[in-house]
Amino acid sequence: MLEDNEVNRVLVVTAHPDDVDFGAAGTIASLTGRGVEVSYCLVTAGDAGGFDRELDNGGMSELRRAEQTAAAKAVGVSDVRFLGYADGLVEQSLGLRRDITRVIRQVRPDLVITHSPERNYAVVFPSHPDHRAVGGSTLDAVYPDARNPYTFPELLTDEGLDAWTVREVWLTGGPSPDHYVDITATLEHKIAALRAHVSQVAHRDDLDAFVRARFGETARLGGLGEGRYAEAFQRVVTG
Repeated sequence: MLEDNEVNRVLVVTAHPDDVDFGAAGTIASLTGRGVEVSYCLVTAGDAGGFDRELDNGGMSELRRAEQTAAAKAVGVSDVRFLGYADGLVEQSLGLRRDITRVIRQVRPDLVITHSPERNYAVVFPSHPDHRAVGGSTLDAVYPDARNPYTFPELLTDEGLDAWTVREVWLTGGPSPDHYVDITATLEHKIAALRAHVSQVAHRDDLDAFVRARFGETARLGGLGEGRYAEAFQRVVTG
């Protein structure tokens, strides 16, 4: 397992805008607060989300890109990349693996954070098909694709992207968390990031209470005690 001082660059790969903020924004704020470089890679721009049916898919996509950029800023992230896949139609494919491998070789992270590819039967919401497809493709991109120079050789020959070994992956939303990050000190940053997703949360008058209840319970399950808040992950050693 990586020690804190061994994590200098982190890549977060998610399916939609707001996924990282619901799952990991408190952790991201903690990382950037101690000088870690964090990049976001979003597979879609969330064009199938939101509640404003006056916007067409292009308008929703543009809006949600802007919201995610603002949310990232709230937790100290400025590098936000979108791959342009269609929301709701993501499949675990060679093309997606190649595109994620490209970003891994560009960013060269020590740690990758992504969705669990496993369905969570206790809480269904993290198990959106796009989430599972992105999580599976990201794990395949981490191992074996990004580290093997003979996989997608055009990334090396045409784009000059050398192979890179990611040492650890943290999975969000899965059924088997084993690592709890205390986000008590960064909870307000997490809430600010979530509030940036106006198209998704403006209808929720109880957002603050919801976040505090949900992540307070996560802290309790993780053994952190009352009055604390936490985000949960499954750690996978890949280096």
